[in-house]
Amino acid sequence: MRKILTIAAAVVIAVVVIAGYKWYGYVTNTDSPYDEIGIDLNNLMPGPINKWGCDRLHQTFGNVLPPYGCQAPDGDGRQWRW
Repeated sequence: MRKILTIAAAVVIAVVVIAGYKWYGYVTNTDSPYDEIGIDLNNLMPGPINKWGCDRLHQTFGNVLPPYGCQAPDGDGRQWRW
């Protein structure tokens, strides 16, 4: 039983590390803010982390339409949130 818990913990840690690496790569990229996996990962992040990610994307891509999750809630989808 202990071996199964160790393996399960290792798998969970690996998934968190891989997802975190992919998310960080997305918000610090210089190619495009419209990577579908990156957008989904950013939307899954808690509020302050999501805000930081959107702020980083806005710094890099402030002159384009914001990706889903970084749009102002009261706008027409053309304004960056915060």
